[in-house]
Amino acid sequence: MENFFAGWPDPLMMNSGQSVVSLAQWSARRAEMVKILVPALYGALPPPPEQTRCTLLHAGRAVQPGGANLHTYRVEVNGRQTFTLRLTLAHDAFRAPVILNGDGCWGYATQEVIGAIVRRGYAFAQFNRTELLSDVAENGWQQTRCDALEGFTGGAISAWAWGYQRAVDAILQIPQLDAQRIGIVGHSRGGKAALLAGALDERIAITAANNSGAAGAGSYLWQAPGSETLGDLLDRFGFWLAPEAGRFSETGPALPFDQHFLKALIAPRALLCTEALQDLWANPQGSWLTHVAAQPVFDLCDASRHNAIAFRDGGHAHTLADWCSLLDFADAVFSHADLPEGFNRCPYPALPSVWRR
Repeated sequence: MENFFAGWPDPLMMNSGQSVVSLAQWSARRAEMVKILVPALYGALPPPPEQTRCTLLHAGRAVQPGGANLHTYRVEVNGRQTFTLRLTLAHDAFRAPVILNGDGCWGYATQEVIGAIVRRGYAFAQFNRTELLSDVAENGWQQTRCDALEGFTGGAISAWAWGYQRAVDAILQIPQLDAQRIGIVGHSRGGKAALLAGALDERIAITAANNSGAAGAGSYLWQAPGSETLGDLLDRFGFWLAPEAGRFSETGPALPFDQHFLKALIAPRALLCTEALQDLWANPQGSWLTHVAAQPVFDLCDASRHNAIAFRDGGHAHTLADWCSLLDFADAVFSHADLPEGFNRCPYPALPSVWRR
């Protein structure tokens, strides 16, 4: 175990070779890591807009589980139609913490899930990330995009992450919600987008990714049997990533990073990865290792408990148990409490639990 992480890029070592031992140095190192990771793998996100406008279209009273209200908003960027945001919240909500999800295209958030979220005191906001940029594998790079993304040539994950950021713009304009307590979550490809959005947007207090796999929480340097490689992802869904990412296929140069870099960018804010033990394609072993490898950054930032991971039995799905793990984590973060039992337990005895190089 002593040299398990030998060869893994060190998030706490500057490009110059100098060790990072202070928060001031970490700020500089963080900027370096963004430049190393984002253009190479995902492609640059579209620039922040001059204006994001959130307009209420409909206020449904007591139409959701538990008598919650359902509000529908139109979100426009620089005066151009972008996407619809749906918000479920208690009828008496005041400065409520909010969970934002971009997987409206899949319907993972069932009425049971939404009811559980609202009963725990949270609002639930959801948009359909494919309204920004479509997700049709057969179309490759010829995806449909919203008016606000006209001319955008980057990868779909970057576009979807930008969508999360614009949804945060909208949340900040809704007075019933607490701007300081925003959590975002996505599943699978949506989890990849949520991780990227959370890594780059410091307004997001909690970032959560469920079964996010390659280009998400999974490792490239540790490919467990049956797990998706970067080459697999490029072959099937190359348009999700930067146009230049193809050079990092199995036959190309080695990546100068692994996904612990992406996780570390979130520190000192909070991160939760929820994984399924039988979802081998999403490389839960690799997600454990990137969790361990990112921990020194959270420790440096005096945010050790903000780096969390939870495993469950089962396969590739966004289950009620995953949502409840997120709510338990959010309760702990927002109340400055200890994590409940079950988090940060390694289910792989042969893998290390501490970063050593």
